[in-house]
Amino acid sequence: MLSPDAPLVLLLHDGLDNLSGKTGLAMLRYRHGPIVAVIDPAHAGADLPALTGIARPVPVVADMAAALAFGPAVAVVGLAPSGGRLPPEMRADVLAGLNAGLSAASGLHSRLADDPELAAACNRTGQWIWDLRQEPEGLEVATAQAAALPCRRVLAVGSDMAVGKMSACLELLAAAGRRGLDARFVGTGQAGILISGRGVALDAVRVDYAAGAVEAAVLQAAEGAGPEGLVLVEGQGSLCHPGSTATLPLLRGSQPTDLLLVHRAGQSLVRTRPGAVPVAIPPLPEVIAANEAIAALGRPDGHRPRVRAIALNTALLEPQAAAQEARRLAELTGLPCLDPVREGADALLEALLAP
Repeated sequence: MLSPDAPLVLLLHDGLDNLSGKTGLAMLRYRHGPIVAVIDPAHAGADLPALTGIARPVPVVADMAAALAFGPAVAVVGLAPSGGRLPPEMRADVLAGLNAGLSAASGLHSRLADDPELAAACNRTGQWIWDLRQEPEGLEVATAQAAALPCRRVLAVGSDMAVGKMSACLELLAAAGRRGLDARFVGTGQAGILISGRGVALDAVRVDYAAGAVEAAVLQAAEGAGPEGLVLVEGQGSLCHPGSTATLPLLRGSQPTDLLLVHRAGQSLVRTRPGAVPVAIPPLPEVIAANEAIAALGRPDGHRPRVRAIALNTALLEPQAAAQEARRLAELTGLPCLDPVREGADALLEALLAP
């Protein structure tokens, strides 16, 4: 529905400088098509590369009225707030965009098309609202069909939620593309789907069908891929997080051949709700062993996937400290460890493609 060349305006109200804006920030970093403006009243007029570290000089404006001057065709909700609800202060800009003839895309749990006023404003020929966080039709319970695919299937697993699993996969996709490899990406969250144009919004699927939804998405992405093909599956959640159930259906549905562990440097506790009981992230060798043990279950082929490398999110560290931490974790685990956003993913790709 969202064409690769459609000019977008990103709605990132109060999200340009924190994790609540991770969807929009990911689109700024990885979407190849045009992004003509960003709406964030708190940072209107800011230099976006200086603020975010993303080398994309997009104007930051205060509201939709200012954004319309840059010629957007689609308004995309770039926030991922806790609970997935449309912030009241953003709704006015969504409505203004629809009234101006823009289409709208959102990955929030609160669906724009279910809002009577927003739905009524979407009334022009060719105009649409895409609420992508919906359960696909025709789902079945998983049957491990992906295990029979001839291609490699790499699943990103994390030590916590929101540590950079999608970014690591997209950096690997870019590295594979530079080498001329047949590589495909399966988005499983709102940013991955908005960037790639396909996938499954895993957290919108009933638990009985979650593995089946992943299986269907992987089978679709892998169609025609041979033994040299590579399917990169965006991870969600973490086995370490007390509120996450996403890793198991991803393991079951994708039947991965290999795993990539993603970890935020220096993080020792999972990120939970304010006031919640602290939960420690186990030492990474234990995290690796747990993911490998569970990945080996529920398979018809007897394959035991291994974590081949660690993608380290060092966004909070200076370069020297980041390099030191990567070396420490590499020594601790015996695995290649680097930040694919800072350093590129070529070394990670080599590790994943090794026999």
